[in-house]
This record gives sequence, C-alpha cells and structure tokens, in this order.
Amino acid sequence: MSIKCRFCPIRNLPLFQPLTDAELGFMEDFKVGEMTVQPDTPILSSGAASPQLFTALKGFGLRYRLLSDGRRQVLSFVFPGDLIGLQAGVMNQMTHNVESTTAMTLCVFNRNELWTLFRNQPQRAYDLTWIAASEERFLGEALTAIGQKSALESVCWALARIYRRLEALHMDERKSVPLPYRQQDLADSLGLSLVHTNKTLAKLRSRQIASWSDGRLQVNDIQALEEMGLVDAIEPHNRPLM
Repeated sequence: MSIKCRFCPIRNLPLFQPLTDAELGFMEDFKVGEMTVQPDTPILSSGAASPQLFTALKGFGLRYRLLSDGRRQVLSFVFPGDLIGLQAGVMNQMTHNVESTTAMTLCVFNRNELWTLFRNQPQRAYDLTWIAASEERFLGEALTAIGQKSALESVCWALARIYRRLEALHMDERKSVPLPYRQQDLADSLGLSLVHTNKTLAKLRSRQIASWSDGRLQVNDIQALEEMGLVDAIEPHNRPLM
C-alpha cells in the first residue's frame, strides 16, 4: 500500500524542508505509487526514456556510467531522499545508469505531470531547480577530488561527505553509519585502483580516524576526516524532498 506524502517516514527529518498543505496535496496527486526492488536491480538505464521519476524512500543505490570496454565511473551514491531520473524527465533520455545496491523502496511519479508542476507549483519547480544545482555543485567537488586531490584526500572527502549525509538522515549510531557498498564502488567513484583504495582505508584505520567494514562506516573523528579531505564547503542545513 502506497504511503501518502503527508505520512512519509523521512519527510519530517530536519534535513528536509517542510511543505504547505497545498504542496503536499499536489505531491500526493503527482505520486502514482511505490516500487520495491531487490539488490543489484537496474532502475534506469543509459539511453532509455523513462516515463517515471523516483524518489528513494529506503535503501541505497548507485549512479554510474560504463565505457564500451566495461570500465565504470560511479557518479554518486544514492541515499534516501534522492531524486532519480530528472535527467530523463527533462531531456527525454538518460546518459547514465541507476542501480540498487540494497533492497530499495522508491516513490514513483508520473513524468508527464512534470510540466504541471512547473506551471502550477512554482515553489516545487524551484525545489527541482535547487536539486539540479545541488547535484552540479556535488559533481564539481567530485571532479576536483578526482583531478587534483591525493588518494588520501579524495577518500577522506568522500567518507566525510557520506557520513554527514547519513548523519543528517538520522542513520548514525555511536559514530557509525550504514555503508553497504564495496570498496570497488568507492574506487570507481574516485578514479582509484582497488589496491590503492584499500591501502588508503588501511591508513585511516591505523590512525583510528575512520574504518569501514561489514557494511558500516565508523568515524571516530569527523573533524579530522574533513580536514584531511579538504572539505571546505558547508552543506545546507536542509534541502527539498520530492
């Protein structure tokens, strides 16, 4: 049974901006249902024109691009609250893939109603623009990490960003957050080899700053991690949720 937007289990988290009753009513009409997928399930494929948009409600996923020889660039990790498929919604075609890493629950929206949103819900249209701008900002940080930072700086940047986001989703417990990915996923996101990534994580573990094992990221000193990762941009206190 689909959950009404006003009863969304993550909407009331401080991370997300509140909606008016009128905006909630529109979102409940915009939403056409929910979809549950198992781990390692393709959600959107490069080259496809999806009739739907999604918001991740539960679970974790990956955005990535593949080269013809099978090499992979992970573009970002997908967390609860992330919007998926806006590119296809506006440009009619995806240029990357989205896949579940764990079991996921997705809110499903009708892409055809996107233009109704822009015509009749200017604040929600602004929220979509904010989400697109935020992704552009993140990709700028990621490109800087890949192109200019050392392996240690890049890994620290990525782990600090992940920890802060999951902390804001209230997933932290005793300085630990779930991180159900493989080291290869992190390596593919930062343009590093698996061996180099493993050695870099071992350095953080030996210094007792952070450790990642059994699907959990333990961060003992987030300030040190951010300093080592040259994290200088302050994340917004809250963000829109579609």
